[in-house]
Amino acid sequence: MKLTSILAGVAMAAGLATGAIADGHEKTKVGFVYVGPIGDGGWTYEHHQGLLAVEEAFGDKVETVYVENVPEGADAERVMTQMALEGADLIFTTSFGYMDPTINVAAKFPDVKFEHATGFKRADNVSTYSARFYEGRAVQGHIAGKMTESNIVGYIASFPIPEVIRGINSAYLHASKVNPDIEFKIIWVYTWFDPAKEAEAANVLIEQGADVILQHTDSTAPQAAALAANDAGGNVISFGQASDMAEFGPKPRVSSIIDNWAPYYVARTQAVMDGTWSSVDTWDGMDTGMVEIGEITDVVPAEVKAEAEAMIAAIAAGEYHPFTGPINKQDGSAWLADGEVADDGTLAGMNFYIEGVTGDIPQ
Repeated sequence: MKLTSILAGVAMAAGLATGAIADGHEKTKVGFVYVGPIGDGGWTYEHHQGLLAVEEAFGDKVETVYVENVPEGADAERVMTQMALEGADLIFTTSFGYMDPTINVAAKFPDVKFEHATGFKRADNVSTYSARFYEGRAVQGHIAGKMTESNIVGYIASFPIPEVIRGINSAYLHASKVNPDIEFKIIWVYTWFDPAKEAEAANVLIEQGADVILQHTDSTAPQAAALAANDAGGNVISFGQASDMAEFGPKPRVSSIIDNWAPYYVARTQAVMDGTWSSVDTWDGMDTGMVEIGEITDVVPAEVKAEAEAMIAAIAAGEYHPFTGPINKQDGSAWLADGEVADDGTLAGMNFYIEGVTGDIPQ
């Protein structure tokens, strides 16, 4: 079946007929383009929770439509175009690789508002938004550094973009602060969502001695791999990515980074309704609640849990920034002096490892 036919069916099923009326007023139509399935248990699952929050907040004043498993590239452009043609007023494109397709389609539909997650290209009708995931990575790194027995942390990385590199650096920095013997082993899987690849990477890392698994991929497969290793007599801990993944707690999953998009999606939909929407760049973190830390289970020692909670409170209050010097780059050159805080511009374009991280960033 052709993609356009599938989309037409989705649109009809969602009641996306142009000119739908709610209480005598035209409904605001909001579209969501997802890189994975809404049941991935991670990234796309949390974005879909944002869609559900929009429906709950506005009831029959809105209509929503979404398409899952949209590859980054030409397919994404076709999906966005179809949504715009079906009368969407606002379209959220929820993956980094949708950046150029979003810009291209937005240029053809100047009256449609677009919101692109984790990118950096904007236009009069294109906003960008992201979360400071690196704040959560700092907390994970602290716990990992305190709890590892092998001193080997495995990291499943998706694509070598600044968002992922920041996460690796933040986690390593805070793990090494409390455990100078820590070593990070990084596997790049070049996918956001591929349970088979993610599980394979987790298993390889565990075989290499990692007793902590971190991930910047979207499925729960690494959690399942860690659980299987423990069932076979291992002692591996893991952390949920993008959503709580609490079904794998209290171990291996001892905590998580939760991306809470709902308030942002509700606010931006409201702005379209009010006629106050404008192109902005949003990069929020623990201070606004866009980044949350899931329950820290009792598998984490009480002292370590208290330290992690204190870090969370300090970051949320603006009293501590995860990238505070002294920090050197991987080659030993100075990056941040003692007490100096990284600026957002450098963080947004981060393309280097910090001192102590081994290996090269793929090109």
